[in-house]
This record gives sequence, structure tokens and C-alpha cells, in this order.
Amino acid sequence: MIATPQTKSVAVESSTIIERIRPEAEQRIVLHNISWQTFEQILTESGDKRNNRFYYLNGTLEIMSPLALHERSNRFIDDLIRVLSDELDIELCKCGSLLMRIRDRKLGAEPDSCYYIKNEPLIREKTEIIMGQDPPPDLVLEVDITNPSDRRLPIYALLGIPEVWIYDGYNIKFLALENGEYLSIEQSLSFPVLSTAIVVEFMQKRFSLGERQTLKEFRQWVGKQTQQEK
Repeated sequence: MIATPQTKSVAVESSTIIERIRPEAEQRIVLHNISWQTFEQILTESGDKRNNRFYYLNGTLEIMSPLALHERSNRFIDDLIRVLSDELDIELCKCGSLLMRIRDRKLGAEPDSCYYIKNEPLIREKTEIIMGQDPPPDLVLEVDITNPSDRRLPIYALLGIPEVWIYDGYNIKFLALENGEYLSIEQSLSFPVLSTAIVVEFMQKRFSLGERQTLKEFRQWVGKQTQQEK
């Protein structure tokens, strides 16, 4: 079944609860009792240039189709991460929707975006990344404006992803893996100068300033943080 737009409760100063209609940014189908062999067959038949993203765990297969609003948010956060990498002089490997699967454990996921940062030197020269043999990405980004993506966290925990960001169109969560579970944090593990509030601020600015000007201001903000640390 394809999910319909959801609502999100937002508290305002008057203590009134406003229900925000969740815009349609993703379409989702969830199938149960799917064998690993069927999952792999679907991947093969879908090809490498598919737009859909797949998540599999314990016989449950989720197929997510991103729409325009979803992809705009995904790409802009990706731009913010590139600016952070440049200004903080941190090496980065952007792996996009890397298919991360481990056959022996029968689990797999294709995030919106993922990044090697600390482990970048270990995969720099690789033409193929094999989960279970190579280290997992240091950071995974999920954009889920219409549907919550917390249901994917058990997959990322089993894959050993140290940090996950989840953006819902209004706010962003930074999650750190501790003892097999994800806990909310305010400052990013990968980019300690960055807080959730700053990401939200610049995600909103792009609607009034445009993406180019917003990225320019974000670059200036990151530059100021590095100067303060010296």
C-alpha cells in the first residue's frame, strides 16, 4: 500500500497544537514474507539505474520512490556536507544511495545519501564496496518528509553505521549508535561544529534566499567557526 500524506503536531507559543499536513514527498510500498532470493531477484531486475530505493530486514521489503521535494532536500543537505568537508579540510567520499547488503545476515538498505569520512582512506581506491568486509559508511542521511524512517534504524544498527541524520521537512535529528541502539545527539559526530539547529536554519533559508546564496552564507558561517577554534 502506498502511504498517504501524514500530519505532524507542532507546538506554538500559545500552546495551541497545529496539525501540519505532510506534503507528499515519497511513495512507499511495504511487502511482507519476502524471501532473500526474491529480494535479490527484484534488485537484479530493477537494474543499477533505478530510482526506487530498497530496504530489507527479516522478510520485510520496503520500496521507496522519492518525489521532487524529497530529492531537493536530499541534494541540498548533500551540498551542505560538501561545504563542511571543504571548509573544515576533512576528506570525504560521497557514495550516494550505496546498496548496503549482507547476504549472510539477510539485510540490506539503500540510503538517500551516505558518506565515508573517518574510514575514507580505507575505501578510497576501491571500485566496489562489500558490506561485511569493508567498513560501513560513517554517516547516512535519510530524508522522510511524508513517512517516518525510524523503522530503518535497526538495519543501519546491524550494518554498524555510526551516525544517521533524519530530515523530516521541518527538523533534523542526529543519531549516534551506542550499544546497538541510536541515541539523539545535538552535535554531529562527523562534523562537531554542526548542530541540528544550524541545519534547520539553512534548510529554511534556501526558500527565501535561493540555494546558491544560502550555500554562500553557510560557507561563511563554517569559516567563522574554524576561525574561532584557532
